Amino acid sequence: MRNARFEIRPTGPVVGAEILGLDLATPLDAAEVATIRAALFDRGVVFFRDQKITPDQHIAFAERFAPININRFFRPVEGHPKIAEVRKEPDQRRNIGGRWHTDHSYDQIPALGSILLARDLPEAGGDTIFASMYAAWEGLSEGLRATLSGMRAVHSSRHVFGVKREQTQDGRLANMDAAVQDAVHPVGIRHPGSGRIALYVNPDFTTHFEGWTAEESKPLLDFLFRHAQRPEYQMRFAWAPGSIAFWDNRATQHLAVNDYHGERRLMHRITLEGVPLV
Repeated sequence: MRNARFEIRPTGPVVGAEILGLDLATPLDAAEVATIRAALFDRGVVFFRDQKITPDQHIAFAERFAPININRFFRPVEGHPKIAEVRKEPDQRRNIGGRWHTDHSYDQIPALGSILLARDLPEAGGDTIFASMYAAWEGLSEGLRATLSGMRAVHSSRHVFGVKREQTQDGRLANMDAAVQDAVHPVGIRHPGSGRIALYVNPDFTTHFEGWTAEESKPLLDFLFRHAQRPEYQMRFAWAPGSIAFWDNRATQHLAVNDYHGERRLMHRITLEGVPLV
C-alpha cells in the first residue's frame, strides 16, 4: 500500500506492517495519521526504522493518535513523565515483558496500545514477538467461538505489580501499593476501530472467567493461552537503533525475548488511552 509520502509493507502473513518513507521528527498531517491508524487497526502493529526523534517529538507523535496514559508502575524518563523506561542492565537477569501479555488489560478502560522506541540495544537479541489475536480468534472452532462469545474474563494487576519482585528492588518498577486494578472484559472483543473480533485473554493478567472459580477456569484458559501463541499467528521484530514499534493492545499480544544477558537494553515507551471494550 502506498500514498504520496510513504509505503506500508506487511511483515508477516497475519500481523505486522513496516511503514517506509516517513520521518517522524516531521509533523504528520491528518491524512497520514488516518492511514497509519488504519494500518495499525488492520495489522495489529506497525514499525518504523531509522527514526531520530527527541522525547518531545516522541510525545508529539503519540498525541496525534490518543491522549497519553502515564504508567503507574514504570520508572519515567527524567524530565518526561509521559515516557516510561523499559530497561535491563547488564547485571540484571530478568527482563520486563518476558511473558506473553496484553498491556493494561487490568484497567476498566484498557490502553489502545504503546509506541516503543529503541534507545540502547544489545549487540544481538532482545527481539519482540507479536501475535495476532484476530487470527487466534478466527483459528478457534466455530463451536468454541460460540461458547466464548457469551463469556467474560477477569483481569488483574495485583499478582503482577502488587508483589515484591526483582524489578521493584532494582528501581525499574515501583508503586506496588497502586496495583489495585481489576477489570472484566469479553473473552472475544469487537475491535473498536476495525470491527473484527479478537481473543482477549492473556497469561500475565487474566485470572479466571467471570462466574467461574480459578480452578474451573484454568484448563480452558491454559488452552486459549497456548492457542494464542501458535507460530502461524506470530511475527518476530528485530530491533535496530531508531526502530519504533507501535502496537494495538486490542488486536495483539507480545513478548520481549530475554536472550541478551550481560548487555544493556533501554527502550522508551509511551502508552495511549483507549476506549471501553465490548
